[in-house]
Amino acid sequence: MRPSFVAVVYLALALGAYASPSPWVVHERRTSIPTGWSHARKLPSSATVPLRFGLTQGNIEDIEKHLLDVSHPDSPNYGNHWTAEQVAATFAPRPESIDAVYAWLMGSGVGPERIKMSPSGSWVEVTSNIQEAENLLNTNYHVYAHESGKEHLACDHYHLPAHVAPHVDFVTPTIHFDAVLSKREIPGDIGLAGDSAFGPKTTGETIPDTSFTNDLKDCHTTITPDCLKALYNIKYTPVAGSKNSFAVVQYTPAGFLQSDLDMFAKKFNTGWAGKPPKLVSIDGGVVQTTNRSFEYDSEASVDIEYSSALLTTKQNVTVYQVGDLVEGASFNNFLDALDASYCKFAGGDDSNYDAIYPDTAKGGYTGKAQCGAYKPANVISSSYGYNEADLSAKYAARQCLEYGKLGLMGVTFVSGTGDSGVEGNRGMCLDSKGAQVANGTRFNPTFPGTCPFVTAVGATQIKAGGSVTDPEIACKDHIQSGGGFSNYFKVPAYQKSAVSAYLKSHAPKYPAGTYNITGRAYPDLAANGAHYAVAVVGKFTPTYGTSASAPVMAAMLALVNDARIAKGKKPIGFINPTLYSSKFAKSFHDIKSGNNPGCGTNGFSAAAGWDPVTGLGTVNLGSLITEWLTLA
Repeated sequence: MRPSFVAVVYLALALGAYASPSPWVVHERRTSIPTGWSHARKLPSSATVPLRFGLTQGNIEDIEKHLLDVSHPDSPNYGNHWTAEQVAATFAPRPESIDAVYAWLMGSGVGPERIKMSPSGSWVEVTSNIQEAENLLNTNYHVYAHESGKEHLACDHYHLPAHVAPHVDFVTPTIHFDAVLSKREIPGDIGLAGDSAFGPKTTGETIPDTSFTNDLKDCHTTITPDCLKALYNIKYTPVAGSKNSFAVVQYTPAGFLQSDLDMFAKKFNTGWAGKPPKLVSIDGGVVQTTNRSFEYDSEASVDIEYSSALLTTKQNVTVYQVGDLVEGASFNNFLDALDASYCKFAGGDDSNYDAIYPDTAKGGYTGKAQCGAYKPANVISSSYGYNEADLSAKYAARQCLEYGKLGLMGVTFVSGTGDSGVEGNRGMCLDSKGAQVANGTRFNPTFPGTCPFVTAVGATQIKAGGSVTDPEIACKDHIQSGGGFSNYFKVPAYQKSAVSAYLKSHAPKYPAGTYNITGRAYPDLAANGAHYAVAVVGKFTPTYGTSASAPVMAAMLALVNDARIAKGKKPIGFINPTLYSSKFAKSFHDIKSGNNPGCGTNGFSAAAGWDPVTGLGTVNLGSLITEWLTLA
């Protein structure tokens, strides 16, 4: 895809070697330094920096239209998912974008031998020095220091020529602080795959073994698999497990202990005792057992224990374990392994943002970074995330589009929405300039839940003293369901009607700017997120969070897939357009009580219809299966 030398020279000459360059325009700007970072120093002008230009993807403006074509229940092409080759060909950067960037760089004095193209044709790389990089981008670089000791090269803003800007998504390293930090030796540090504060919570108590009964009357204090089956009408047993697939994602050093899985399986008679999940190692992913604690083991434990219990032994559960023990991994490392077209530099990534493999450190993974190595599972559950404001809008958009591509290929990607209500992780809200501060008054949404191509799941609970037959309420014990409106992504077509109805009848009266009424609204669905009995490090521990809600919802969607596949139908793929269609309205339990406070407010309130606390509500699985079987 790289232009020929003659073509590039011609382009450079045609531009007059920039004798009359087009005006500079600000391409990205950061209004504040992220929490935990500070200016440290300038680098010498001779220091090298690998500039990387993410080229604008071709036809990307049509991705929502393409998704609706294969995902809307009224579409004649429903279920006709694309191949990975179709996706790569459709969204490859246009030749004019490649030409424009090459010609500009050469016209600015960068020799063609210094310009490299990634194998996917999506990125252009130039190894430069600080002085040249600052001149190319009309900016000033600084070294920033993190309180953990990590350092990072960045700038506050940068420019591109006006005629080049439309051809570039973003440039790295620049304003982005999704920077690689060392493995989470101290629980609570920011990890490569987001903040560990996004993970499950606990009171630290132990659930006595004698407290478990087969009676559903205790579900308001202790959630078990039987409670979930009663709440959501889960009666289906898989019959097409060999043709279906389901996976949860874990990022090293988070892991599980097989003894915990066995302990859970024996207590609840799931049949999984002694049967480990299918482990898929990505970039040296290893299930470590040295560090044993709730912080390290709870995420994988709740994901695997409850999804496997609902799916039964007739459906394999796959664990995507991402990253070695030295570097860990990022969302991009994971996505690279599923989609070769997403890989950047020779199958690797950007050292400013992602773990780089082979890892030359002692004990590191010495194999090549995995690029398109695995076919993605039909349903993937992820309970990791960032504050949306941790990332730049362009960076988040680039990653969000990848979830859209997975949807085109028939993948359902389910994400928890966090446990801090309208606040972000670490209790951060936004100030008037968009900076994350502890005393901010603007709501701070979470990512990737705000991506319109992800199915975002909030949290509910049984009310105190209530039963499994009573309406649930928005989760309030120890966590609050994450929900609200994106500051980066506009409201998608599939949810405009539902969101408009909420804003018309139930919008809270907060000062203008408290939240973005034109943004993608989330969550889409909800599931119980309180009082789970989870086997972690040899004991049953009460566990809370959308980290439990997401895998439970994902497991139910995998059961829908099984029913469809057994009838010779396609997997459900990207489900949001179907969820919001009137055809499926009767398949939800509408949650009308509770809220998700934060940022000095009561947040939003659950209400009739869709709301930014519990979405469309919880599900009646039997009804969902019946309705989805009526579709092509």
